[in-house]
Amino acid sequence: MLPTSLPGGTWTMGDLTVTRFGYGAMQLAGPWVLGPPADQEGALALLREVVDLGVTHIDTSDAYGPRFTNRLIREALHPYPESLHIVTKVGATRDPQGGWPPARRPQELRRAVRENLDNLGLEALDVVNLRLGDAEGPRPGSLAEPFETLAELRQEGLIRHLGVSTATAEQVAEAQSIAPVVCVQNLYNLAHRADDDLIDALADQGVAYVPYFPLGGFSPLQSAALSAVATRSETTPMAVALAWLLQRSPNILLIPGTSSRAHLRENISGAGLTLTDEDLAELDEIGR
Repeated sequence: MLPTSLPGGTWTMGDLTVTRFGYGAMQLAGPWVLGPPADQEGALALLREVVDLGVTHIDTSDAYGPRFTNRLIREALHPYPESLHIVTKVGATRDPQGGWPPARRPQELRRAVRENLDNLGLEALDVVNLRLGDAEGPRPGSLAEPFETLAELRQEGLIRHLGVSTATAEQVAEAQSIAPVVCVQNLYNLAHRADDDLIDALADQGVAYVPYFPLGGFSPLQSAALSAVATRSETTPMAVALAWLLQRSPNILLIPGTSSRAHLRENISGAGLTLTDEDLAELDEIGR
């Protein structure tokens, strides 16, 4: 049975209030995030259920598919409820081999923002994250040129708020020196705790932190401690991992993805688990 309200309550990004439990749309595309979904009607029904269940935060990118995911969101949900906020990402494109080559030159970013607007059917994007780094994680270096381009698009009224993804703490600080940052989206979970200090600093600043791959992504986290807590709580490792993230810090927002309506409901129910002090102490040993 689903909780009467979504786990974690809400968080405010700039002037946007979103549910801390969101939905990541990456898995709506075909295999390896390429092409259309195998079941388009099922994908549309899933998106409608996301909103029906009270989720007001959907994370996407025009690179997913590419373009298919954003077009599905538009077909399923447009005209969008006033309470729904869509966060998208620019800074990478797709190649025929399924790679994610960077696309951060000013003209590439301007084109990407326009394509997101067109495919989502919007006049302005709620939040745009600049994707940095690569498949291996963040890479050092200045983000000034690409982030200044997005800041210009914000001034032009095409973007409401800005964020960064796959970024170092130094890059986050550099972005903040250029324009306000409302969220940071990085790899983080029970076993990958490199951003612990960054999360705490952002919480003090009122900036959201949005972890991706909450259970290790394509290489699921294997942990005896995680399994033990899940067994003791009579739930799944994914439920424990999501609940731990919500309890880790109030500025953490979740965007677990799924192409299954049943799995969506399981994720919401699971994230509502209250972990005990004993559970938390046991789980904290995983990342040490």
